[in-house]
Amino acid sequence: MKRGARREARGARRKAKAVAPKVRSKRVARPAAAREIDALRRYIEDAASPRAPRWNANQEDVRRSVLKLVLTLVELIRQLLERQAIRRMEGGTLSADETESVGLALMRLQETITELAAQFDISPAELNLDLGPIGKLL
Repeated sequence: MKRGARREARGARRKAKAVAPKVRSKRVARPAAAREIDALRRYIEDAASPRAPRWNANQEDVRRSVLKLVLTLVELIRQLLERQAIRRMEGGTLSADETESVGLALMRLQETITELAAQFDISPAELNLDLGPIGKLL
């Protein structure tokens, strides 16, 4: 190897040493703060503890939600029965007495739904289910 090549190699090694970060031989950890220790302790206790149910709902909210679902389903059935009664009436398969009887039953059912919804502060607009991309139920 020629003299010039040796110098270049030495120079490259020196530059590499200068660019490379110095590694400390001794690393000292900083002391943890009390709040960090408490947070870590809570995390470990939470991970080790048996899981409680995720849903701890208020009893009144559960009752209201169930009633809302039931009333929505009853309203859906009432509307289906009403449409069927109208089709049968237009088709002539219902007599005048049967038409009157079905009409009164559907009106009473509508009143009952409205009264129950009012008792639990549920508006008629809330008696519907969102079916996502399909749209609303009613």
